[in-house]
Amino acid sequence: MATYKKRGYKPSNKDEEKKHVEEESTTAEVFNSLDEGAGRTETWVAENQKYIYIIVGVAIIAVLGYLGYERFVQEPREAEAANEMAQAQSYFSRALNSTGAQSDSLYTMSLNGGEGKYGFAEIIENYSGTAAANIAKYHAGFASLRTGSYQEAIGYLEDYNADDQITVALAKGGIGDAFMQLNQPEEALDYYAEAASMRSNSFTTPKFLLKAAITALELNQAEDAEEFLNRIKEEYPDTPEADQVAIHMGRAQAMK
Repeated sequence: MATYKKRGYKPSNKDEEKKHVEEESTTAEVFNSLDEGAGRTETWVAENQKYIYIIVGVAIIAVLGYLGYERFVQEPREAEAANEMAQAQSYFSRALNSTGAQSDSLYTMSLNGGEGKYGFAEIIENYSGTAAANIAKYHAGFASLRTGSYQEAIGYLEDYNADDQITVALAKGGIGDAFMQLNQPEEALDYYAEAASMRSNSFTTPKFLLKAAITALELNQAEDAEEFLNRIKEEYPDTPEADQVAIHMGRAQAMK
């Protein structure tokens, strides 16, 4: 263990003198190493100061650029897109409450625009990356479905994404409806089953369980149909879909 030595300490013999010299030498080496390390760091910083400033500057510019983009570019684009889409949403809402040729016309106008305003298709194209464009995909998908453009409907609805319990399931089910119109029941069944399993609620789940059951019956898949129907009966007995279970269950059992 090291011992404390008073200032002005002098070794009393040769062994202590030798030990004292060695300790001083070691201490000097340690401080020399520290000085050399600090010197090398200072030298490196001095030699690379220009690049350090560039890196720090780029980082600062990136942060400021992102904040500026959000405030001065993205937010105004969001507001502009929402304003542009108001007319298209009005057409869509009116189409839902109309029938026949008038309904088709309004759906078409919601897609293609009117009265100097963009339709959903143009919102998607011109305001990509905004919340409005994402919502436009949902409406464009169902407008296309209602006007017989089934492939376009599938494309729009596939691109739509959200975190809510209702619209994501309706979008998947809408893709199933489009495939049914294209006479592709196998694909439709997959989407109906997916829509039914995405979010458990008394609105979309029994709705797409019933569609899955009916489609399974068309494909002569009686056991699958019974499974879908039993889920409605057991889990959603108070829904309108439950009133149809007995009829379709009879069809399924007759296939066996």
